[in-house]
Amino acid sequence: MLWEANFLQSLQTIRSPFLDKVMEILSMLGDHGIFCICVGLLLLIFAKTRRTGVQVLLAMALAYIVANLIIKNVVGRVRPYDAYAFLEPLVHKPHDSSFPSGHSVNVFACATAIFLEHKKVGIVALILAALVAFSRLYNCVHFPTDVLAGIVIGVLFAVLVHYLIFPACEKGVRKLRAKKS
Repeated sequence: MLWEANFLQSLQTIRSPFLDKVMEILSMLGDHGIFCICVGLLLLIFAKTRRTGVQVLLAMALAYIVANLIIKNVVGRVRPYDAYAFLEPLVHKPHDSSFPSGHSVNVFACATAIFLEHKKVGIVALILAALVAFSRLYNCVHFPTDVLAGIVIGVLFAVLVHYLIFPACEKGVRKLRAKKS
């Protein structure tokens, strides 16, 4: 849609060497979900945060399957820089399709899972997730609707895991333990 290209073009007017570097670093935090996976694994180490770590990793895994393996392949949306010659990406050009933003899916699944278990730290995580999502627009590798869809998918799967899937798993584990006793 042209309004999205115009929005991205307007972001190019605020570029500066400092912001370019900051946005490159923020964008790297979402690369392949590695940072968020490490956060989830770190949370698994400590008994106090183990529940959160499981939810982070489970939300990310489910969201990845739906967003990256299914939706991206079905929709097949081209990247902004491929659709409009006047848009110039600042980071390496991804090879997969644009919709939805995998970075946004990952960081929002992670941040929302943290927020649902630990509000104060979760607010910081959500702010960082928003900055990563914005960096994808600033770096001109996603359309705004790609990022918005990624946010919705990430939040949705974190909420599903927190309120439905994880409690069902806990209930199943309690039943198994009760049968063993």
